[in-house]
Amino acid sequence: MNATAPREGQTFSGTSRLARWASLVKLPHTLFALPFALVGVLLASYQAPVGPWSLAWVVVAFTSARFAAMAFNRIVDRDVDARNPRTAQREIPRGALPVRDAGIAVGVAGALFVLSAGMLNPLCLALSPLALAWVLWYSRTKRFTRWAHLVLGVGLSIAPAGGYLAITGAWSRPWWLLPVLSLGVAAWVAGFDILYALADAEFDRREGLHSIPAALGVPRAIVVARALHAASVVALGAATLGLPAEWRASAAGALWLAGVLVVAALLAWEHRLVHADDLSRLDAAFFTMNGVISITFFGFVLSGRLAGPARDWLGAP
Repeated sequence: MNATAPREGQTFSGTSRLARWASLVKLPHTLFALPFALVGVLLASYQAPVGPWSLAWVVVAFTSARFAAMAFNRIVDRDVDARNPRTAQREIPRGALPVRDAGIAVGVAGALFVLSAGMLNPLCLALSPLALAWVLWYSRTKRFTRWAHLVLGVGLSIAPAGGYLAITGAWSRPWWLLPVLSLGVAAWVAGFDILYALADAEFDRREGLHSIPAALGVPRAIVVARALHAASVVALGAATLGLPAEWRASAAGALWLAGVLVVAALLAWEHRLVHADDLSRLDAAFFTMNGVISITFFGFVLSGRLAGPARDWLGAP
C-alpha cells in the first residue's frame, strides 16, 4: 500500500468509527439516486395514496441496499484499491476497517433491505433478492466487461421502479412509464460513471481491468458519456407522457418538463468541466453536480405534485 497516497475526495475526516463507515460507503453519494426513488414514489401517488410508513420503508430499503452494494464493492476491490494511488487510502486497504467487519455489514444491510421490502408489499419482497443480487454483481463486472458502467446504471435505475412498486404493489400504468424513467436514470448514472473512470484509464489498462475509458481512450469515452447523458434527458422528458392526462396538461407536467430542462443545462455545464487534456475539475463535475441534478429534478417533480390537493395522495399506507 502506498502510505503517502492522498485521501480520496468525498470522505470524512477524523478517526471515529462512524466517520470510517461513512467514508467506506461514500454516504453523501446516497443523494445521487435516492431522489429518483422518491420520484418513483411521487409517480405512484397518482395511482395510490402515500402513507408515512411506506415512505419511511422506501428510504430504509434504498439506503440499506446501497450500503450493502458499496461495502461489497470495497471488499471485492480491496486488492486493486491498494495498488491504485487514488484509492490506496480507502478504509480497507489502509487497515482502518477489517474485511470481516465489512462482510458482516454487507450481510446486515442486505437483510435489512429484504426486511424493508417485505414491510412494503409482497411484490417488493419477491423482487428484493433479484435487485440485491444485481447491485452486488456489479462489483465483479469490471473484471470482464467494459460495459460495467451500464450494469451500475441499471442497478441504480431500480430506484424509481422500486419507489413506484413500493406504493402501488403493481406495475405502472401505462406499462412503459417505469422502463422509460429507469432508462433515464440508467443512462445518467452510466454517463457519470464513465466520467469518474477517466482518471483511472491508464491504471485499468495496466491491471487488466475493463472500462470505457480504458478500452476507447479518454476522448472517445467523453463522447460516449455525452451521448448517454443526452439519452437520459430524452428519456426523462418522455416520462412526463406517462402522467395522467389531466395532470400532464397542468402545472405538474409543466414543472416536470422544466426540471428536465434544468437537468439538461446542469449536465451541459458538467461536461464543460471535463476535457480530455484536463481532468483537474473532475471531482467538481462528479461529486457535486450529480447530487445537485438528482435533488433538483426531484424538487421540480415534487413541486408539480404539490400543485394538487394533498388529500389525493397523502394518507393511509
